[in-house]
This record gives sequence, C-alpha cells and structure tokens, in this order.
Amino acid sequence: MSDKYRDTIAASNVVADDEKVKAAVAKILADHLEENKNQDVYKFLFNTIDLTTLNSTDSTQSVSKFVERVNTFEEEYGELKNVAAICVYPCFAQVVRSVLEVSDVEIACVSACFPTSQSFIEVKVAETALAIAGGADEIDIVFNLGNYYDGDYESVCDEIAELKSVCRDARLKVILETGALKTAADIKAASVLSLYSGADFLKTSTGKGYPGATLEAAYVMAQCIKEYHEKTGNMVGFKASGGVATTEDAVAYYTIIKEVLGEKWLTNEYFRIGASRLANNLLSDIVGKEVKFF
Repeated sequence: MSDKYRDTIAASNVVADDEKVKAAVAKILADHLEENKNQDVYKFLFNTIDLTTLNSTDSTQSVSKFVERVNTFEEEYGELKNVAAICVYPCFAQVVRSVLEVSDVEIACVSACFPTSQSFIEVKVAETALAIAGGADEIDIVFNLGNYYDGDYESVCDEIAELKSVCRDARLKVILETGALKTAADIKAASVLSLYSGADFLKTSTGKGYPGATLEAAYVMAQCIKEYHEKTGNMVGFKASGGVATTEDAVAYYTIIKEVLGEKWLTNEYFRIGASRLANNLLSDIVGKEVKFF
C-alpha cells in the first residue's frame, strides 16, 4: 500500500546497503582521518560537546557543581571556547539556568520519556513543555521505535511534529537509537521520517541500553541530511552520542561530517557530540598533559 510516508522514504536515493556504507566509511577515514588530527580540530571539537550528566544519582547539588565547572572553565581556559551545551534531565533545566553564568553555552534537556519513549503522548508533551518553561534551549527526544516497527509511520511523524510544536523556539534533536535500528536501511528510513517531521538535529543514540554511535550510522544520517538540504534548502544538524569518549573517536566523526556535508556543517550550530568523558580527553590533548577538569 502506497502512502506519503513510504513514498518519501522510497524517493530517497541515499545508499542503504550495509556493505557499501561500510566501504564508504573506510575510504573516507583512509583518505582524510590523519589530516584532521591537529590542534585546530581538537579545539573545534571541544566547542561541539553537549556536556552530559544523565544519572539516577543526579541531584540539585550534583548538577549545580557540574554547571559550576563550566563556569570556571572560562576563568582557567579563557583562550579556548567552552562546551556547546549542558545536557540534563528536564527536572534540572531550572537548576542549570540559575547556576550557568556563561552566555554562549546552551541548555539541553532529554525529554519525552527518555530513553525509551514509552509513555502517553500527553506525558511527553507535558515533560517537554516543562523543560522549555524551566529554561531549555534544546530538547532531545527519542524516535518512537515501537510505532516504527509496527509500520505506523503516521504516528511516528505526528509525535515528532507535535513535540516540535511544543518546543517553540527551542531546537529539537531526534535520537534515532541507531543501535536498535541496526541496519542502514532502517537508519535511513528513520532519518527521512524525522527530517520531514521537523527535526532540527538527527542524533545517533541515547547511550542507554543499546550500542551507541557508529561511523556507519553517522554516514547514513549525514547522507540523508545532505539530500534533505538539497531538496528543501533546510540545514539540519548532526549529533553523535553514546560511547564517543576519545579524541580519536571524535575526529573520526568530524571527518565523516566534513566529507559528506562539508564546511557549512563545521560549526556547533550544526555539529554536536554528546559526551561526558570526551571533554577531559580532548582538553588533555589540547594542553599536552592529562587534565581531569570536568
């Protein structure tokens, strides 16, 4: 049965063959990875980090201390640009807003029943609205995998569109959970559905329960973003998240995005890495000695 959702996916020319994707990624890295291992790239990547704390033990005090480190970074490393955002649960948006003193660091919240997306749409809407009211600049939601695998693409897209509306001026990142989707074909389909439903960013993973980001998933997502931009003129961001911990990891994702999407995407407005450990590792490589600042 033909419908607009399946027709839109079918109209995409993005390659979704797993072996071809793997070969394309290997070639990009072989040709370009080494040239990106330099201080300028490390400094840029630090400025793309969504510094993240999503623990069951998070509290008002622990999140406040977390934010204070970001404030202090300005004083101790004034020559470097700060992280792009602080990412927390919605109940801590107001805490971050009240403690954060740095104007160019955004507040991001996971929302809509992260990390499973398993709840009533009314609950997801309420949680997202409360996050926005608390001061969130960006909202990270999880793609509804259950509805996707039922073939109910209309519900998948309607949910994204409704939550995008709730976000108002805040940017919406849609987490595909690529470790659950697994195949290039499913990652492509989820990307296309999310893009045409109003996503401002495509994000790889939650980092909870499933394998995290892969370069192959990033490649497919970036190709979908590129095609969408060519068709609509709209620029959509990319965020790698889940297990991106080392400088080498980060540079590999940078290389994929640079080669597929180009220089226009090499800004923290359109390229992010969600991480906790990465910040210290990058900072250590930038200053030339081990640093455990965050």
